Amino acid sequence: MLMVALIGAVALSGCSSKFKTYNGPEVTHVLVNKGARRMYLLHHNQVLKAYDIDLGFAPEGHKQFQGDGKTPEGRYVIDRRNPNSDFHLSIGLDYPNMRDRAYALAQGKTPGGDIFIHGRPNTKKKGNGPDWTAGCISVKDREIEDIYAMVKNGTPITITP
Repeated sequence: MLMVALIGAVALSGCSSKFKTYNGPEVTHVLVNKGARRMYLLHHNQVLKAYDIDLGFAPEGHKQFQGDGKTPEGRYVIDRRNPNSDFHLSIGLDYPNMRDRAYALAQGKTPGGDIFIHGRPNTKKKGNGPDWTAGCISVKDREIEDIYAMVKNGTPITITP
């Protein structure tokens, strides 16, 4: 059962830089609810932080093919981070998994890839409105700084419709 209340203050420091340090409870899971446009950083079943999110430009349904504009659904793992991203920091998901690849291949297509949680673009062109990404999960720049510090590689992420 997901506890709705946020627990205590989250201890983040290094506010003058985009690279912060975090000295609080371990984030053991990331939960994304696409329908509610919310992402939760969890310590077991307790919410440490919650964020409003933007998704891919065609947000309904599971990502199946490159260019479909959908954000994946299912269970993945945070597997990389990019401090020099085209966006204000980014952390990557291990999409596509074997099931995603097999489905796309059976349809004669490619599943796409490079799905990240990231901030805003580093260019003058900013994402407009809700659901503007190519399939990623976007948050505000100050929020990705917190997420980047709090979420470690290997953390599971579940994305629900």
